[in-house]
Amino acid sequence: MAIGPEGLSQARRFGTTHAPRTQLQLNRMCSTTRSGHVSFWGPAMAKRKFGWIVAGAALSGLLAGPALAEPSLSGHALSPWGMFMAADWVVKSVMIGLAGASVATWTIFIAKLLELSAAKRRAAASLARLDSVRGLADATAGLNDGRDPAAPLLHAVLEEMEQSADLPPEGIKERAASRLERIEAATARASARGTGVLASIGATAPFVGLFGTVWGIMNSFIGIAESHTTNLAVVAPGIAEALLATAIGLVAAIPAVLVYNALTRSIGGYRAQVGDIAAAVLRLLSRDLDRRGVKPRLRAAE
Repeated sequence: MAIGPEGLSQARRFGTTHAPRTQLQLNRMCSTTRSGHVSFWGPAMAKRKFGWIVAGAALSGLLAGPALAEPSLSGHALSPWGMFMAADWVVKSVMIGLAGASVATWTIFIAKLLELSAAKRRAAASLARLDSVRGLADATAGLNDGRDPAAPLLHAVLEEMEQSADLPPEGIKERAASRLERIEAATARASARGTGVLASIGATAPFVGLFGTVWGIMNSFIGIAESHTTNLAVVAPGIAEALLATAIGLVAAIPAVLVYNALTRSIGGYRAQVGDIAAAVLRLLSRDLDRRGVKPRLRAAE
């Protein structure tokens, strides 16, 4: 049984006040026989009695203090890493999964941010070039098929014109617009790839952390029942470990929601740029169709 601080203090004061300082005081504490001579075991028994007195004083201070010595929790045990290492394996699994989700969130954010920034710059340059040309032939000259977002749109329009060469020009624009709509939707889907993971993390991470918290608190109550004590020093570590799971869940969920909203706005802006490019391609198509219709009329007039 450990001795509390109050018991040690009382024992120290008692020893200082009552300890035998001379041989005479020690002899007075010795037991004597009926003949008046000091017993052979007298000094030893005196020292032993003195030890019992000191122990009794210490025990009185212990009983006056807490019934049981509280285990001291070091700073490392109450640190996030210490609580993680002391947690149950289920709570550890929850924490590791949430930490992985947080890493995935920031990885997707950085990758999509770089991807969308580059795509927006290319779209702005492509739109400026389309606005400066007079027809589809000029737009396709020097076109970079792999990097220019206008490339699939221009190729779709040229293919439609080729397939409709023997048809009246009135329906070409409508069919070309239908092709451009599908390409625009496919571009938006490609740019949004990976953001669904962020939505899932933001929606489920708090509940996963709550599951870890509930599991940890259940284990804490089981520990209370097995130890037959409600001492806070026994209960607090388990509850702290359980609450750490909820904290990690919030740390994973809040950035995921913010990043998802930011990327959604950025993807919407890029989709608007692609829509502007599609509109510019349709204008070029309309010009070429009008020129093709003007030439036969000029020949007929001549």
